Amino acid sequence: MSTDNKPPMPASATGIGDRPKKRSILDRHKVLETNATLLLIFSFLVVTIGGLVQIVPLYYLENTIEKVEGMRPYSPLELAGRDIYIREGCYTCHSQMIRPMRDEVERYGHYSLAAESMYDHPFQWGSKRTGPDLARVGGRYSDEWHVDHLRDPQSVVPESVMPKYAFLENRMLEGEHIGDLMAANRVVGVPYTDEMIEVAQADFAVQADPESDHDALLERYPGAQVRNFDGQPGISEMDAMIAYLQMLGTLVDFSTFTPVPSR
Repeated sequence: MSTDNKPPMPASATGIGDRPKKRSILDRHKVLETNATLLLIFSFLVVTIGGLVQIVPLYYLENTIEKVEGMRPYSPLELAGRDIYIREGCYTCHSQMIRPMRDEVERYGHYSLAAESMYDHPFQWGSKRTGPDLARVGGRYSDEWHVDHLRDPQSVVPESVMPKYAFLENRMLEGEHIGDLMAANRVVGVPYTDEMIEVAQADFAVQADPESDHDALLERYPGAQVRNFDGQPGISEMDAMIAYLQMLGTLVDFSTFTPVPSR
């Protein structure tokens, strides 16, 4: 006999209606989405766990910065120059960070190392480049070029939008507060010794005077460049600025540097 016209069996007879409907993950997540308090609590837990995963391992590392031969704190004159560099906002147009990309390495030199900024407070890393990166500018140009560039940037780089800083030549420095600046840097971790701070003003003057006895200065700050940077009598803010620029990227010998594989 044909069963084509046989009426369907009721759901209760098949047992289908007796099975509980399974809740999907989205249904369960809806509870969080519709309850502001639960959403806040679970969001806090997720952020806390993520933060601990990143922070806790750092407490078990002896040092997060690879030690590199040649790195030292800034000399008093270089430190004064860096202070002027930050005061004038140079960092807003010039980064000091060469990223490990072929185009940057070929243009600027070896990629930046964390150790090169270990004594910077604040550090000058970034990617803002209205002007070129300055991480390796030391020794690329003569002191005379820097003087001309600071006086009138367009005289050496016609397309430059940099403002003129000729006034730096007329602002003279005595270095009477340089010891205080070094002491402040020591508070945040820069290893200036008591001796360095005591003779800071003398070292400040010696670095800008090529006729002075600068052996002790070079012993305290190996590789420091000693000369009259702006070619004018006395020590000006331009002397300090150029002293700072001329040492950038010169302390590490990259011809002998070998990075630690685990870093």
